[in-house]
Amino acid sequence: MKAKLGVSALILLFLAGVWLIAAPFAVGYQPRGALYADATVNDLWVGGALAGLSFVALVIYAADALRELAGRGKHVADS
Repeated sequence: MKAKLGVSALILLFLAGVWLIAAPFAVGYQPRGALYADATVNDLWVGGALAGLSFVALVIYAADALRELAGRGKHVADS
């Protein structure tokens, strides 16, 4: 149960980061062709960091889960 909650939280954080990256352009407070506003730069940096860190955490979690499954399979084959 804890693992599902943690993975769900990481997925939500990743989606929030992606939304922060897309928001200035989707909502329209960044005019097309203009220099980036301070709010746009902030959204890009914070969203990129949030999406990047949560993605790395998801990859680490998946690698750990695969390693655990491989270890279980090895023990079953030895029996």
